[in-house]
Amino acid sequence: MIEAQHLTKSFGAVRAVEDVSLSVAGGEIYGLVGPDGAGKTTTIRLLCGALSLTGDASSVRVEIAGFDLLHKLEQARAQIGYLPQRFSLYEDLTVLENLRFFAEVRGIPASEWKPRCMEILTFVGLDGFINRRAGLLSGGMKQKLGLAVALVHRPKVLLLDEPTTGVDPVTRQDFWQLIIRLAAEEKIAVLVSTPYMDEAARCSRVGFMRQGRLLVEGAPEDLRKTLDGRIIEVRGKPLMGLRTIAQADPGVENAQMFGDRLHLRSKPGAAEAVMGRLRQLSPAQGVEVGLIRTVPAQLEDVFIHLLEAQL
Repeated sequence: MIEAQHLTKSFGAVRAVEDVSLSVAGGEIYGLVGPDGAGKTTTIRLLCGALSLTGDASSVRVEIAGFDLLHKLEQARAQIGYLPQRFSLYEDLTVLENLRFFAEVRGIPASEWKPRCMEILTFVGLDGFINRRAGLLSGGMKQKLGLAVALVHRPKVLLLDEPTTGVDPVTRQDFWQLIIRLAAEEKIAVLVSTPYMDEAARCSRVGFMRQGRLLVEGAPEDLRKTLDGRIIEVRGKPLMGLRTIAQADPGVENAQMFGDRLHLRSKPGAAEAVMGRLRQLSPAQGVEVGLIRTVPAQLEDVFIHLLEAQL
């Protein structure tokens, strides 16, 4: 449903997106992950036609549900539902009035827009708020309304730019259940950017971006396997003291705080030796070591590893 080859975009001397290629099939959720300024939003805006491409046009190819975005822009856009980072609907209109407006803009006839709107509002859980002004909705409800608007014309492709930033954990969970249902039941191709690694883990595939480039992509489980046997979990106190000691170990590449524990990334083949040295630490050194074990890598571990490899 999404085929993009060699996407490039510059803003003056700044190369925001550089030679990015990706594809997303119907029923697949593709997550774009990266630090602020990595190029995630620009990539999504290029795919929906909101920004023009730069670079060698002869090498660029973008197809949305079979339509060439460069030569059949309106037909391609008709296949896209887009939810931007910021709430961009009319706050003085009610929930239903917003949906009606965008349905009519999309050319949905009067005989169809209301049943379609009610169907979507029920799906996103806003059917009890149809007469509430959009400006009076909570942050999570605004995002659900934005999703409803993006779905009103039955798109085949859904582009979501950090859709759950700033909403509470329960709403994030509800929102992702909606996305998973859309992909599974309606076979919509979903491309979503997210700063949350737990959300990235829900995706079919994940692409890590930095400085406009797509560093690596793959299924979350496959990416985690790249660090098999190299992540050491350490519990003890004080954690900052343990971290300082661990970072100085010759077999440790990185030491990060993970809540009430540490995650150490050892050099290849060095995990057992590192754990042996840490177990020999004593209270005389100002630390108390509890549990030490190797654990499966998290996407955070992979992401940090990739970022360090680019420095």
